[in-house]
Amino acid sequence: MSELAAPPPHADADLALAWQALCAARDHPWTAQPRLVINRDDATLTLDRGGHWHAEPPLTQAAGDLLGGLMPLVCDAGPRVVAQLGQSLDGRIATHSGHSHYVNGLDSRVHLHRLRALVDAVLVGAGTADEDDPQLSVRHVEGRQPLRVVLDPRGRVPVARRVFQDPTLPTLHLLGEGVAAPEGVGAHVTRCWLTQDAAGRVAPQAVIEALQKAGCRRVLVEGGGQTVSQFIAAGCVDRLHLLVAPLLIGSGRPGLVLPVIDTLDQALRPVARRFDCGDDTLFDLSLRLASG
Repeated sequence: MSELAAPPPHADADLALAWQALCAARDHPWTAQPRLVINRDDATLTLDRGGHWHAEPPLTQAAGDLLGGLMPLVCDAGPRVVAQLGQSLDGRIATHSGHSHYVNGLDSRVHLHRLRALVDAVLVGAGTADEDDPQLSVRHVEGRQPLRVVLDPRGRVPVARRVFQDPTLPTLHLLGEGVAAPEGVGAHVTRCWLTQDAAGRVAPQAVIEALQKAGCRRVLVEGGGQTVSQFIAAGCVDRLHLLVAPLLIGSGRPGLVLPVIDTLDQALRPVARRFDCGDDTLFDLSLRLASG
C-alpha cells in the first residue's frame, strides 16, 4: 500500500496567506484602489479588481483553489448575494424526517464558515431556524462574524432558538407586516416588518433591499432549500455554491425546487466551475450569467 505524500512545509502558510488576502479583499475600496497587495516575509500575493490574482513564488494548488473559488465574492465593491446548499448526489438536503447532520463533510462545513466570514449578513428561513437551530457564526476559521438574519414572515420560529437567545452576535428578525413580535427574545435581536403577498411570503427583492439599507452589501442565503429556491427563482442570487456529497439518500427533502418548465431550453444554464472540497465537490455557479 502506497503512502500519501506529506504536504510541502509551506502548504499551511500558503492557505493562511490566501485566506488573509480574501478577508482583506472583503473590505478593500476596489473602486478607488483596483489592486490589493498582501506581503509575507517570503511571498507576495497581488489581487486585482475583477478577480485576477498573482503570487510570487507560486502558491500551492489548495491555496490557489481557495482564491479561485472565493475571489468572485469579494473582488469588487458592488453588492453580492451568494446562496449555499449542501446536498447528496441525488439532490437531497435531508432525510424525510429532516435529519441533515451531516450530509456534507468537514471541509464543506469549513467552506460554509468561510462564506459566512466574507459576507455582512447570513440569512436563513423560518424552517431552518426552527429545525436546525443553527448558530450562524464563524467557528471553523478566523474571520469576522456576520449579522444573523431570520426570514420569518409568519412569526413562527420559537423564541427559544439560539439566534434569539445567544447574545454574542446580533440578529435581525424579519417579520411579515402586521405580525406580532414574539416576546422573550434577547436584547441583541432587532426586528423589521416587510410587506407580504397573498400567500404570506415576503418578496426576496424586498429582503435584499432591506438588508442593503441596513448596510449589508454582501449577503449569504444559507438555507433551507425552499428559501434558496425562492431567491433563485426571483433572480436575486448572483452565485450559488452547491456542495455535493458522494452520498445517495434515496428519498427525503429536495434541495432546489424551481418553477416548472416544459422544455430544456427554458432551463437555467449557469457558468459553472468545479472544485474539490474534501470528499465533496463544490460547484460554483454564476447565476447572473445563466440563460435559457
